[in-house]
Amino acid sequence: MVEVFKGTTTVGIVCKDGVVLASESRATMGHFIASTTAQKIYQIADRVGLTTAGVVGDAQSIVRMVQVESRLYNMQRGEPMTVKGTTSLLSNVLASRRYFPFMVQLLLGGMDKKGPQLFSLDALGGQIEEQKVVATGSGSPTAYGVLEALYDPQMNIEEGAKLGVRAIHNAMKRDSASGDVIQVVKITKDGYEVVDGSEVENIRQTL
Repeated sequence: MVEVFKGTTTVGIVCKDGVVLASESRATMGHFIASTTAQKIYQIADRVGLTTAGVVGDAQSIVRMVQVESRLYNMQRGEPMTVKGTTSLLSNVLASRRYFPFMVQLLLGGMDKKGPQLFSLDALGGQIEEQKVVATGSGSPTAYGVLEALYDPQMNIEEGAKLGVRAIHNAMKRDSASGDVIQVVKITKDGYEVVDGSEVENIRQTL
C-alpha cells in the first residue's frame, strides 16, 4: 500500500472568553519525516476553526468542502452558520462515507451567539461536544496529561494559548510523529487570530 502523510498532535481548549486551537507542523510517512511545515489548523469562517489529524489529503478535501458550504450558507441566509451547525454538516459528510471513510480525526471550535464551543469528530462522523479540553493524534496521550493537570475553566484566552503551547511542546518530546513548529489560533468574539510564531517561541522558552 502507498504510505500517506500522517502523524499529528492537535489540541482544543475552551476558555471563558474564547477557544484556543493548537498543533505542531510535522507530517510523517512511516518513519520518514515527509514535511516539517504541514498546516493542521484551518479557518472555516470568521470565528470558526478546524484542526486535522490523520491523512493529509483527506483532511484537505474536507476543509475545502466545509469552507465552501459555510460561505454559501452565509450568502444565502445572511448570517454565519453556528459552530454546532458546522459540526453537524461535517458529521453528515463523514457518516456518508462510512464504507470508504476519510481517515481523519477533527476538532472544530469557535464562537457564536452561544459562546465558545468545541467539538471532536471521528472518521465515521461521531461527534462529541467537549466542555473543557480535547487532544487528537498520535501525541494526544501526552498532551492530555498536561491539559488535565493544568486546565482551569476560568482561564482567559491568553492563559489558554500558553496551556496549548505547553501541551503540544510536551507531546513533541515523547511522540516522534509530532514536532517542529507549534501553531496556535485564538478565536474570540473579536475574530480569528493566528498567534505570531515569535510569540509562540517566547512562550516555549518559559516552559
